[in-house]
Amino acid sequence: MSSSQPVEDPASTASPDHRYLLDNARVEAGERFTWLAELFDGVTRGHLDRLGLTEGWRCWEVGAGGPGIPETLATAVGPTGHVLATDIDPAWLDPHAGYEVRRHDVVADPPPQPGTFDLVHARLVLVHLPDRARALATMVAALRPGGWLVIEDADTELQPLACLDEVGPAQRRANRLRGATRELMTRRGANLRFGRTLPRVLRAAGLADVAAVGSFPVGGLACARLEAATVRMLRADLLAAGLADDAEIDAHLAAVDAGELDLTLAPLISAWGRRPG
Repeated sequence: MSSSQPVEDPASTASPDHRYLLDNARVEAGERFTWLAELFDGVTRGHLDRLGLTEGWRCWEVGAGGPGIPETLATAVGPTGHVLATDIDPAWLDPHAGYEVRRHDVVADPPPQPGTFDLVHARLVLVHLPDRARALATMVAALRPGGWLVIEDADTELQPLACLDEVGPAQRRANRLRGATRELMTRRGANLRFGRTLPRVLRAAGLADVAAVGSFPVGGLACARLEAATVRMLRADLLAAGLADDAEIDAHLAAVDAGELDLTLAPLISAWGRRPG
């Protein structure tokens, strides 16, 4: 991600493209889910444990993507609980792993089993949705009185760099390409400042006991592997938009593979609130 101003595309402003940029159908999606789980599943589980996640709970994992959190929830709630994992493309989920899998669009479809869930959780979902207010209302409607909603989303404007320590050309190139990725996300309707709004958004949705924390990793294998998978996934989009060229992308991937970069991510803001009653 670059601190420079993104290139404005008048055509995209006039007719925005709201297709999901990080499509589950792309071959790199599974690799991204693996490394996102390595980086953030422990963070998420810590928050859920503090809210009292235990046997017998009914849980809805929204926009699950990969199997990490659904499997964690299924283990925690045991045979007396129930976990529903949904996604617009649930291809990476395992319907035989102790949780229910269902294709569901949280914007377009009504809430499954409204008013019944002890926990509804979504990570890195709302930030990508232009109609995130409708999606949030669907999730709130699914909660039972006293149930918890946990939303975790990135805020890339809070920390826009791929390399915090910009000491040389490889680090500057990494930050330019991160900026290009941010531009692609913006053109697809993402709100790169959404994470910081979560406490206010949850209060406005009528939830009580709202709180939030932020975290982000710096360096390490998981950050490097996630970066490589993401850049490979977005390569054609970056080229088509004129935001990068083949030589720049190849050089960046070589630097990542060589372990030359201490890569980081945008802060993950985790926020939660309870439906009163």
